[in-house]
Amino acid sequence: MEGEEEDDIVCLDESFFINDNYQLTTFTFGSQVLELYCLHSASTDFDLTGQLVWPGAVLLNEYLSKNAEMLQGLSVIELGSGVGVTGVLCSRFCKKVLMTDHSDEVLKILKKNIDLHASSENFPCSDLEAEKLEWGSSDQRNEILQRYPEGFDLILGADICFQQSSIPLLFDTVKRLLQIRGKGRCRFILGYVSRAKVMDQMVLNEAQGHGLSTKEVCGTRSVVGNLEGVIYEITLQ
Repeated sequence: MEGEEEDDIVCLDESFFINDNYQLTTFTFGSQVLELYCLHSASTDFDLTGQLVWPGAVLLNEYLSKNAEMLQGLSVIELGSGVGVTGVLCSRFCKKVLMTDHSDEVLKILKKNIDLHASSENFPCSDLEAEKLEWGSSDQRNEILQRYPEGFDLILGADICFQQSSIPLLFDTVKRLLQIRGKGRCRFILGYVSRAKVMDQMVLNEAQGHGLSTKEVCGTRSVVGNLEGVIYEITLQ
């Protein structure tokens, strides 16, 4: 009888939750055509949302492609990079791009897309790298800043505000990265998509509470993926 009870026990490893059926997909933003591996449907694990390209990334990339001159020669760090569609676009204009994510599984596909881009003969490859960064982790942040002690010109984030508990940690990380360069020398550009009014207000409140100034970029409010999106520019007060 004891053996029969054991037969009823089902053990699931992490592969049950992970969809790694990545497909090479083409994205067009203005005159820029990108190819990246990504999923067309999500994993069952909420933690792996970074395997998809989300509406906020489309919004931010369209904005950046129309204003590519502002990226020329900059060093950039992206938070919550996912598959890397924004970072890869930036690498065509910036001198240095560091893409970050907190998920080891997402970092695998992110690095695969970096390798894909690095092997392309159509575009010169800028300094394009990926590192693990969990918002609020001083150890991981310090490891990055040891490698990049001069900080970055620009911080980017696309569709990264969807879990309330992560928002204070996000803005703590943003503030500390902005402080490396000091007031007026670095800014955070956020591609934000509205999914809940409580989140809309929380993002603005947390930015203000961290001593940051939030400005809606004129002309960027639009509908993407049936949701309202906007570009915010966030700086030290």
